[in-house]
Parts: sequence; C-alpha cells; structure tokens
Amino acid sequence: MADYQTAYQALGTEEEEDDADDNDIPVSEEYMIQVCPESSKSRWNHIEDLDDFFTRVYHYHQRSGFTCMAVEDLLQLVQFVFVVLFSAFLANCVSYDVLFGNVYYNTSHKVTIGEALIPPDQCVAHLTPVTVICLLLALVTWIIRLIKVVYNIFKYFEIRSFFIQALKINAENLPNMTWHEVQARLIEVQKEEQMCIHQKELTQLDIYHRILRFKNYIVAMANISLLPLKHNVPFLGEYAFLSTGLKYNLEFILFWGPWAPFENSWHLRNEYKSARNRERLAQSISTKILWIGVLNLIFCPVVFVWQIIYSFFRYAELIKRQPSFLGARRWSNYGRLNLRHFNELDHELNYRLNKGYQPMADYLNIFTTPLVVILAKNLLFIAGAFLAVLLGLTVRDEDVLKVENMFTTITMFGVFVTVCKSLIPPEHMIFSPELLLRNVAMAIHYMPDNWSGQAHTKRVRHACSLLFQFKIEYIVEELLSPLVTPFILIFCIRPRSLAIVDFFRRFTVEVVGVGDVCSFAQMDVRKHGNKEWQPNVQASAPKSHQAEGGKTEMSLMHFHHTNPEWKPPEDCSTFINTFKGQVQRDIAGHSMMPADVHHMPSLASLSLGVPSLLPLQPVGPFTSMLSSYVGPLMAPSTVQTPATAPSGGSGSGIHLRGAVSQFEGPIVRPASSGLMGSLYSSGDSGGTALDRLVQVSVSHQHVQRVDECTRELMMNEMSINALYLHELRWRRSHGDYLSLDEHARALWRPPPAAAASSPVEVSGSAATGSPTGMQPMPDIVEEGSAEERELDTSMIIPSIADRLGNSDL
Repeated sequence: MADYQTAYQALGTEEEEDDADDNDIPVSEEYMIQVCPESSKSRWNHIEDLDDFFTRVYHYHQRSGFTCMAVEDLLQLVQFVFVVLFSAFLANCVSYDVLFGNVYYNTSHKVTIGEALIPPDQCVAHLTPVTVICLLLALVTWIIRLIKVVYNIFKYFEIRSFFIQALKINAENLPNMTWHEVQARLIEVQKEEQMCIHQKELTQLDIYHRILRFKNYIVAMANISLLPLKHNVPFLGEYAFLSTGLKYNLEFILFWGPWAPFENSWHLRNEYKSARNRERLAQSISTKILWIGVLNLIFCPVVFVWQIIYSFFRYAELIKRQPSFLGARRWSNYGRLNLRHFNELDHELNYRLNKGYQPMADYLNIFTTPLVVILAKNLLFIAGAFLAVLLGLTVRDEDVLKVENMFTTITMFGVFVTVCKSLIPPEHMIFSPELLLRNVAMAIHYMPDNWSGQAHTKRVRHACSLLFQFKIEYIVEELLSPLVTPFILIFCIRPRSLAIVDFFRRFTVEVVGVGDVCSFAQMDVRKHGNKEWQPNVQASAPKSHQAEGGKTEMSLMHFHHTNPEWKPPEDCSTFINTFKGQVQRDIAGHSMMPADVHHMPSLASLSLGVPSLLPLQPVGPFTSMLSSYVGPLMAPSTVQTPATAPSGGSGSGIHLRGAVSQFEGPIVRPASSGLMGSLYSSGDSGGTALDRLVQVSVSHQHVQRVDECTRELMMNEMSINALYLHELRWRRSHGDYLSLDEHARALWRPPPAAAASSPVEVSGSAATGSPTGMQPMPDIVEEGSAEERELDTSMIIPSIADRLGNSDL
C-alpha cells in the first residue's frame, strides 16, 4: 500500500494545474523531416506501421526465417486440434470399467485396447451438452487462430522478400547473421528506401523504440511500483504474481485493445495528453477494467479446464521421467519484468539472465533447514530400501509387475526418493552466500545496496526467490491464473485507474519520426536519473520522476555497450564521460601491487584485455565485489594510467589467464575486410590489441561499424560497470564520497621502488621465484596500533573508464 501511495502521489496532479501546459507533449527536435519524392517506386518506401514492420523483422531473425515460422504456427494449430479432440475422446469414447476390469467382460484373454473403446457412433450419440459447448467454443477459437496464422504467413513472406531484396540476406546466411548486423543493414536501407519519411536516417534507438514501445511502458510502470504485482498472501507472506494470463490482460487493457489509451501502435490518444480529462478517462478505464474482469470470470471455467488439460499433456510425462524437474527453478515473469533494462530486446535479456541462472540457483540452493535435511535422509533410507526390494523382485521375475498397482507403487517410491534427494545438500557444498550473491549481481546488474552483507538473511533470500521461482510454482501459478486474474483486475488494478492516466500523460514524449514513447525509454539521466547513481552530476528531476534502482543509468550503460555505434545525446554523453572521469580519478596515482587471489573460472569471460591491476582498499561493499572478481581474471602488466598509456607500440603486451592467453592481431577488422569504413584513422600504425579495443569508437566520425567480437566483449564488460555503478551509489548514499585514491593513499603505504619498477608478467602460470607469480606486498600497519593488519587483496580494473567512454561523445 505504501508503494502504491508513493507512486500515485508521484503521478497525481493538482486540480489547479495549468491545462495549457499539458495540451502538448514535448517533442524531440533532433530529427529532420524528410519528404519522400513522389516518383519513388520502391516497395519499401513509406511503410505506414514501422512498429509492426520492425517487430516482424526482429522476430523473423530470432525465429530463424520463413520456413521455421510458418511450420511452427501451423503445428500450433495441429496441436490445438489434437488437445481438444484427444480430450473429448478420453472423456466420452473410453469404457474405463472394461479397461480397469471393474465389470465382467471375458475370461479367455486379456482385455485389448479395441475392446475398451466405445464404437464411434455410440460415442457421438452420448456426447453431453457440456462437451458439445466446449467443442463449439474450441472450433470458433481454432478458426480465429487459423485466420491469424494465414494472415501472418503472408506477412512472413513479405518480410522474407524484404530480407532478400533490401537487406541482401538469404535463408542460407540468416543463421550466421547477428541482430546487430541486421540492424546495421536496416539503418543503411533507410538511407536508400526511406522507410520512414519523417527523418533522414534511423538510429539504433529509433529501432529499439519501435520494437519495444509498449514493453518500455510496462517496465517503467513496474519500476515505479504503479502495477500491483506483489500481494500479501495468508500463510505465504509476500508473493509476486504475474502470470501469462494477467500479463496478456494488462497489455490488452493498456496498449492494443479497442479501448486502450493508444489510438494505434505509435500514438497516444490526444485526450490522454491533457489534465482536464484525467477524471473522466480514469472513470472510463475503471469501467473497462471491470468489464474485462467480469468477462475473465465468466470464461474462467473453460480456461481453467484448458489449462489443466494442456499442462497435463505437457508436463505429466516429463515429471514421471524426471521428477527433479519440479525442483528446478526459472526466472519468474515478475523477475524478468523487474530486471529488464529500458530498451532491451528479448534476446539481450535472455542472454543476461541465462548468465545469471546458475549463480542464482547456486545461491538459493545453499539454504537448507537442518531438521528437514535430517528427516529427508532418514526417509530416503526407508523409501530406498523398499524401492530396492521391489526392483530386485522384478529383476528376479517380471511377473511381479502383474501384481495390482505394483508398477504404480514402484513409480511413487521413485518419485519420493527423488524428492528426498533434492532436499539434501551436496556433501561438499560450501556455504558462501555473499560470494554467490555477488556472482548473481554481476549478471543481473540490479542489487539493492541493503543486500550487501545480508545475503545470509531470510529477507534477501525471499526477495531472490520472488525473482527466481520453482518451476512447480510457475505451473501452479499458470493453473490458478484463470481464477485469480479476474480478482486482481477488479480489486487491485482498477483502483489505480487515475494513477495510470496520470502516468501516460506525465511520462510520454513525442519524438518526430518515432511517435509517442515512454520518456523513461529516452534514458535521459537528467530527467529520470538519480544523483546518487551519478558521479558529480546533479540530476534535475524531482524524486517522483526518478527511476528506481538506478534503472535509467544502468539502461543507458547497457544500451551504450550493446550498440557501440550509437551516439548518445548531450546529457547521456555527459553522464558517460563523467563516469569515465570518476573512474580515472579513483585509480590515478596508484602503483601496481598484485595480489594472490582465488581463481574463479566461471568469470573467465569477463573483462578480457585488461592491462593492469591496481590495489584498492574497499570503500563500500560493492568495491569488494569488483575486486573479488576482477583480480582472479587478469595477471599484472606494466603500470600505465589511462592518461599516460601510449597509443602505439608493443611495450605493454597483455597476457591473460584462462583460455585466451594473448590477443593476436587487431580485434576489429580493418576497412579492407569489406566492412563499411575503417575503424581507425590511417595514421594508426600499431599498438596492442587492447589499445585497438579501447580505440574502437574513440573517433565517431571514423567509426561506422564495430566488429562483432569487440561488441561482445563490450557487452560482457557491462557486468563490471554495473558493480561500479552500485559502488558509486553506495558511497554517495552513505556520505562517504571520497575518491578511491584518497582512501588508498590514507591506508596504503607506497610500494618499494624496486617492486614498482620491475613488474612481473604472468601468462597462465606462476612466475619464477614466487609460487603465485606475483610481487610480495608490503606490510601495512594501522596508525596507532602495533599489530599488523591483514592485507586486503582487492583489485580493480583501471581500464574500465577507457572502455566505458570510448566513443566520441
């Protein structure tokens, strides 16, 4: 309730508000209006609904082309028919008394399948009225789906022609193309075909806006707690409910339904842009939500039966074959919505969450109840003894299986044994919740600072379980969705109608050539940022306009890494440059002081090509996160700050631990490779591979295309950047905003001159003379104390700054 009141107060307006200021939504003026020549005969000129077109282009790429999409849709129709007819057959055309031997049939032979089936004429004649009604509803639904599939197939063929003719990508090459490459070709095609006549060129952000227009709105609503997704359930406590059915209803009400606030896929109705209509529109939305909730309630029995039948056909065999499936976990719909960045496509979200799957599973699996473990071990022993005896008897004589319910008994014991095993932790498990939670934060990017140091508590564990639910929870949630969704719509969503109207008016901005978009999706750190997440940048937005959890800043950094060619607006450039400068100030003046730390192979893909490591006295909890993961990955090299590092030469070779020992040659392909333009100026004659990586987008006028290898490395670096943003947030919120070098100078003595002048290179193995290949660290004595302090082996990557702000901003 408190979250709702906060969100509502943030969105509400005073009745005396000047209506003249609300009549017009701000319009971005950075685009030029272009008029397409009337003589153009291009098939792709002036596409009316670019949202739908770009979305279909994206899905065409992600779903592997025309053939796969058409076959998948047609088989979905076949599957629907199979489920309906097979269910009707099992309900009306099988004589279960004969099948189970409950009635006398014959004594000469076993009952056959044919004898247990009712003849077709008798089966049809005995159909109940309920079955007939269900079949008619299923027929109507199937016809509607058939029409939609046929329409989509024609659209698929149109997109296929676009890929072949305009993008020059045929079916054979499609699997080898990344979305980044397809998007680059889309931008080039715009210059020739003028798909959008309102602007001369498309940017990466324009394409993302059109594909993710509605998703950005729903992400923003969840971020500011406008949508009531958490509920206090008796005996369960706080529970997050966002089933597929509820999500579908919300999108229907808010975006694409006939009475939705959006007139079409790109334009918000004008009446929603004026404060004078807020009360009337709120009442209208409230009424529509009520009616949609009532319709959900009316069709609840039919949908509920369908959910049961479909879930049974889909999961029954899997559960029997692999009972541990129910104990596995998945990212919940609630978690996917809350962890999603603004302007993050589905495949990018899946990539990020898939990286965090195992760390989150490891974190939640270490928590066990000692009493439950003791009971599980003893029950496992007893159930295992029974199962062993029964299996032994069946091996001795298979006639044992003829005993009534013997096969069922063996199956139940097997399931019980599997469940007991899942409750017993591994024998060699190490209880290290802080370390595992840091691993999670590296992947999902979002982590409240009050989680640090509290990873062992029930509060943090429960918060993580809402994001990462058991699959059995997901199945039950989907089964109960038809029963629960109507009540959530009527009693939870409907009272927030006025706040929803205010949200659309307050947080919608019109961009020429793109249409109405959520202002949060513009990633404007000055308008929607939080100064606690911004180094030395004062966000001018009131708290009611700030995104929670640093989502604006994190989304901007993620989009910058995902689309290196994108040139951000001035405010965004200022944020990235300032962030870069903050990192440089934090690491300036340090000397290289390597440390012996534990190797973590699971993080070997992060931060490839780091030139050196610097010691860092932890200032906040997230500094230790950085040091815990960065240190094991890289070996030391010569010491050079970003300000003094040479731009060429081979004097600072990079040696890495892990599978990649050293970069060979340029990571970025030269102009001669056939890509659009050179990534470097003609005067660039050398430098290490890292130097070239850092220079990928130093000069935007020379950079037209970034190599896929470089882009993937930049995307991986986002994990380190996310933790550093959390560190800045922690330091500012706790009033401890001294730069890291100031802390280090106060707490670390400078290393001996000999150690600083003769660094040791390590290339996957220990250096001679030291078991770790590292220089010994100097003793550190706390001032006013005779006892030596334990050395902190924290490390940090000094080149983060260079690769955060490496574009010409």
